[in-house]
Amino acid sequence: MPIEIEDKFDVPAEFAVPDLAGVKGCADVYHALSSQLVAIYFDTPDLRLAARGVTLRRRRGGEDAGWHLKLPRAKGGRKEIQFPLTRSAKIVPAELAQLVLAYTRGAPLAPVAQLETRRGVTKLLGSDETVLVEVADDRVKGTVFGDEPVVRRWREVEAELKDGGEDVLRRVSKRLRKAGATPSPAASKLARLLGEIPIRPQVRPEPGSAGEAVVGYLRSQVNALAAQDPQVRLAEEDAVHQARVASRRLRSALKAFRRVVPDTEELQGELKWLGEVLGEARDLEVIRARLAKRLDGLEPALVAGPVRRRLGEDLLAREQEAYGRIRETLSGDRYFALLDALDALVADPPLTALAVKDAAKVLPKIVDKGWSRVVRAYDTAQALEGEERETAMHEVRKAAKRARYTAEAVGMDAKARRAETVQEVLGRHQDGVVAQEVLLREAETARQAGEDTFTYGVLAGIERMEAIRAHTEFPAVWASVT
Repeated sequence: MPIEIEDKFDVPAEFAVPDLAGVKGCADVYHALSSQLVAIYFDTPDLRLAARGVTLRRRRGGEDAGWHLKLPRAKGGRKEIQFPLTRSAKIVPAELAQLVLAYTRGAPLAPVAQLETRRGVTKLLGSDETVLVEVADDRVKGTVFGDEPVVRRWREVEAELKDGGEDVLRRVSKRLRKAGATPSPAASKLARLLGEIPIRPQVRPEPGSAGEAVVGYLRSQVNALAAQDPQVRLAEEDAVHQARVASRRLRSALKAFRRVVPDTEELQGELKWLGEVLGEARDLEVIRARLAKRLDGLEPALVAGPVRRRLGEDLLAREQEAYGRIRETLSGDRYFALLDALDALVADPPLTALAVKDAAKVLPKIVDKGWSRVVRAYDTAQALEGEERETAMHEVRKAAKRARYTAEAVGMDAKARRAETVQEVLGRHQDGVVAQEVLLREAETARQAGEDTFTYGVLAGIERMEAIRAHTEFPAVWASVT
C-alpha cells in the first residue's frame, strides 16, 4: 500500500506551470492528456474522519478510478488504500468501512461533499522511463452537501513523489514556487472545501511544564494507537506489535505520571485488557518465527516427524484465530469506549498542582523512582531461589520495561537505554521459557497422534540453554548499568 508524499500549492487562475525539462535527476518530461475527475467524499455527520486527517472517497475518471482511503501514519505521512469501483455510489464497501472504525466508532458513513476536477498532468521521467514525480494542475469545483449546498471554485497544483527520490521532488517544488505557486495551508482539497472542521478543543498545559510534557506524550501514543488500528485489521507486518506497544506505553505513562495526571486506574485496566487481546496473536507470531529459525539451524538428521507442520501450520492456524478475536474486539463497544475515554483524557486531562511545575525539575525525579523500583525488584529476587526467583526476575523485567517507557516519555534516552539493556537480557530468558512451554504442549499433541517427538526435545534443550545463558550473563549486565 503506497505512502503518499506530495507538496501542494495554491496558484492564481492565470498561473502557468513552468517548463520542468532539465530538472536534475530527470531524463524526460511527458505531458499527459487532461482528464475529468469526479470524487464523492464520505464521512460521519459530524465529520469524524476529516477531523482526524482521514479521507475516504469514490472517484471516477483518471488513471486511478476507484475507492481511495487515505490514513494518517504514526510517524508522519499518509497511507493510501485503493479498492475497485463498486456499483453503488452511496454505500461504502464494508472492507473500507471496517478500516475506519477507530475513527467512526460505528457512526454511519454518508456522502458529505463532491469534487469535480479538470486535471492536467506533467510526468517527470527517469532514464528507464519510470515516473519519478507527477505534477497535477487542477481546476476544482467543490460542493458541500446539505439542505443548502455550498459551491466553491479554485485552482491548485500538486507535485507528488512516485518512483523518484525526495531530492527530485524538492527541485520540482522549487521551480513551482519560483513560477508563483505558494504552499497551500490546506491539508487536502476536502479540507479546503469544508473549511472549519469541528475538532474537539484540547487543553494546552503551561509551556515547559510537567503537564505539557506528559500530556504531549500521551497524545502521541493515543494517535499512534489509532494509526495502527487499520494496519492491525489488515494483519500487516508488525502492526499488532506496534499497537500493543502504544497501549503499553500509555498504561505505563499513566502509572508513572499519576502525580501529574491522576485518577486513571480504570483506564489503565482497559489498556491492560487491550494489550492482552493484542498479545495473543503477537506472541504466537513471534514464537512461530523463532521455532522456524531453530528448525532451520538443525542438522536434517535431527528433524524427525511432521514437526515443521506442527510448529508452522498449526501455530499459524492458532495465530489466525487470534487475529479473528482481535478484529472482533476492535469492532466492539468496549474498544470504542476505550478510544472515547483516551480522547477525552488527552483533550481535557485532570491535571494536578504538580503538573504546572517545571518539567526539568519534576520529571527526572519520576524517572529515577522508576529505576529505583527495578533495583528493589532485583534485590528481592537475589534473596530467593528456584521458581520463586524465576518469578521475581520476571518482575525485574517488567519493572525495567516500565522504567524504559517512563524515561522515553520525557526524552531521557541514556536512562531509557540502561533499562532497555536489562529488559532485553531478561527478555531472552523469558522467551526461552515460553518457547519451552510451547514445545512441551506441541510435543504432547504429537505424542498422542503417534508421531516422533525427538525433535521437540532437541529444540526444548536449545531453548533451555538459551534461557540459562541469559541468566548467567545477567550479573555482568547488571553491573554495567548500576
